[in-house]
Amino acid sequence: MKRKLIAAVGVAGMMVGVVACGSDSDSKGTTDANGNKTLTVWVMDGSAPAPWLEAVNKEFEAKHKGVKVKVETQQWNGIQEKVTTALSEDTPPDVLELGNTQTAGYAATGGLADLSADKATLGGDGWNKGMLASAEYDGKLYSAPWYAANRVVVYDKAAYAKAKVTPPKTRDEWIAGLEKLKAADSKSQPIYLPGQSWYVLAGLIWDEGGDFAVKDGDKWKGTLSTPEAASAMEFYKKLQSYSTAPKDKDEATPQQSTDIVPKGGVASWIGLGWEAGGAIDAMKKAGKTADFGYFPIPGKTADKPGSVFFGGSNLAISERSKNKDLAKEWLALAAGKDQMTKYSAAVTGALLPNNDSAQFKPEAGSFAEAMAAAAAAGNITPVTPGWANVETAPNPIKEYMTKVLKGEDAKKAGEAADKVITERINQQ
Repeated sequence: MKRKLIAAVGVAGMMVGVVACGSDSDSKGTTDANGNKTLTVWVMDGSAPAPWLEAVNKEFEAKHKGVKVKVETQQWNGIQEKVTTALSEDTPPDVLELGNTQTAGYAATGGLADLSADKATLGGDGWNKGMLASAEYDGKLYSAPWYAANRVVVYDKAAYAKAKVTPPKTRDEWIAGLEKLKAADSKSQPIYLPGQSWYVLAGLIWDEGGDFAVKDGDKWKGTLSTPEAASAMEFYKKLQSYSTAPKDKDEATPQQSTDIVPKGGVASWIGLGWEAGGAIDAMKKAGKTADFGYFPIPGKTADKPGSVFFGGSNLAISERSKNKDLAKEWLALAAGKDQMTKYSAAVTGALLPNNDSAQFKPEAGSFAEAMAAAAAAGNITPVTPGWANVETAPNPIKEYMTKVLKGEDAKKAGEAADKVITERINQQ
């Protein structure tokens, strides 16, 4: 399954103008003349396999006579504005899917219902801790994590076999393998890594104990000028030295999976599941054979894989919903371990469920197996409404990376980036 939505949720838009008022749970407003109620659920295109969603709704409706679940599929393009408008209206969707980096912004405006008291009944005790962070804001729970995905290293089995390289477990082994690949084929890139793949850098920074920004009293401040960020960037620079990819572009410019990898000459690259699928499809169309292997981004030590950015979605309830109690029950069902196990199986392991124990057992050697292995080291960007401003072009993280790769001192480049990050992240 191609999941371009995972890339989309990495960039959230500004959410402004939602002034939500409290509403009585299950009050009138979505009840017809016969006393039947409609529970409206918004899901994003490609997120929920139809058979799985139909089964969830059938089970829910069987428990609630006179209640019908109305599912409305939304598109990622323009969704921020659409959700902002919907949450300010008198009859918003009762349950809605939100990108994990978007949730804090909607919570801050008062558009989402506080679910803190419902965490246990929603299945919160079993949620993946890395996913849970995006569902909370200011110490309160405003959504249930639903699914996530992360990047892994995709490699050409033939190239690795020729160089006698096996999937590494540590950073040192990774670099040693790239050296062997370089020696085995001087015309091939040991790894394709553009200079501005900041999601990859994020994991390296977290491995060093750093972050892009930290809370400083009531404000946030950028932290790319720290020794932790410099150390992470130094390793990124080492990795990037084995690539001929441009230092001033990201993985989507050009799209690595369909515009670069299918042309050949790439021994490995870092990508998401839909990218691996896209590369395989593109190579098949070109009459080429794609024989990929997959492994988690290596950590500093063999006992733990490298940290990875979790892109994904949460399920929230509108503060103005007229059916909050019903919405909570639907949410508990859909995001519960039983249905999440079925969900994981329905997407054949292409996405990670919110509960680690609900993970569908992936096929040995598959992308899903490598992705699941790295899930324990999943993390997200700073949880604050202002983070969306940081990712707005020109992205200061990307500019920082290019400067360092072109020779500028990491601390100096970090200080310039921190000024922009600090200014943007504190804008609400």
